[in-house]
Amino acid sequence: MSSSSEGAAGTRPLAIAFAGLLSLAIAMGIGRFAFTPLLPMMLHDGVVDLGGASWLATANYLGYWLGAMACALQPTMWRRWRLHRPLRHTAVVRAGLVATVLLTLGMALPGAALWPLWRGLAGVASALVFVYVSGWCLARLSALGAPALAGIIYVGPGLGITASGLAASAMVAQGLQAATGWAVFALLAAVLTALAWPQLSGAVATSAAASADDAPPPAGVLAAFTLAYGLAGFGYIITATFLPVIARQTLPGSIWLDLFWPLFGLGVSTGALITVRLPMQLDRRHLLMGCYAMQATGVLLGVWWPTLAGFALGSLLLGLPFTAITLFAMQEARRLRPHGASALIGLLTAAYGLGQIAGPPLVAWLLRRTASPAEGFALSLYTAAAALAAGLLVFGGLARWRPLAGSDA
Repeated sequence: MSSSSEGAAGTRPLAIAFAGLLSLAIAMGIGRFAFTPLLPMMLHDGVVDLGGASWLATANYLGYWLGAMACALQPTMWRRWRLHRPLRHTAVVRAGLVATVLLTLGMALPGAALWPLWRGLAGVASALVFVYVSGWCLARLSALGAPALAGIIYVGPGLGITASGLAASAMVAQGLQAATGWAVFALLAAVLTALAWPQLSGAVATSAAASADDAPPPAGVLAAFTLAYGLAGFGYIITATFLPVIARQTLPGSIWLDLFWPLFGLGVSTGALITVRLPMQLDRRHLLMGCYAMQATGVLLGVWWPTLAGFALGSLLLGLPFTAITLFAMQEARRLRPHGASALIGLLTAAYGLGQIAGPPLVAWLLRRTASPAEGFALSLYTAAAALAAGLLVFGGLARWRPLAGSDA
């Protein structure tokens, strides 16, 4: 698979980056993570319990994994079906954004039995948008000589998380129901889709010939890289899913509870913007190690320092490296497979999705087998931090085993 881009539209780097930002704000910030700030409202309304919430989250993460696997297998399927017309990435992104709007609206409608299906399909849509908008934007920005602007794309999830968190806080203050919240987020997703739509044109071409010329690194390197990235999916997801619930149980009655999730989103956006200033020649594996250490600390603060200040600092430390991890991993994927980046991005996203799938069921299992929810959440967070530490060690081993050309390592 090559990374050449086609089409004259969207030739301004900032316009491309902004379209990617909006797309990820919709697919990730709303399509995936609007569930987190709305979960306390759903629990209050009595439409779901903690066990059911875990399985709704799992349905979304399973859908995300299935969508990512479809992206990873797309080049193979294209060759098997003898399809020579290049896949138009932006057409997939547009379809995923429309699906996100409709599926978010579906959660506002009666029929709780269908909610797992809607959340699962929303996960599929999120993965398709993430993989193909990442591949399209990174290729276009690289071709235009502005690869550093890629960090702007990954501001999108943080903005979506912050907006959804603040909106949910306002709705809680007004005494609104969760169904209203889902409808409001569907409307917001529709507005953002309309803003992104005009720039989403052009394609990233694929060709079997380019794949034949690609000399991939050893399979062990790709396997270790994929494993380490998958561990990040497990490492953050417990806090990202249950942060408002954990905070409410630890600090009942605090007026600041609803601000921890928007604070996480603010950290996500800030971290993505910081990446724009980082030199491109830095080893992305070293940067990933620092990000994993920061996230592990943020996760553990929820156990070690369960106070207002502890949750606030933990939210920031979890959020700051959140999309930076994604960006650095995608850039490393393009370094390892310059002519097969989209397929490798799909594989990495699938591994990340597996990590996410494992998180909520672990919480549900521990909650049933511990004396209190606080104990169950604590064990879950310790396990998540251990996963991040393991990923850090894997990246350290890869950097030592295969240093960059010209590195003193």
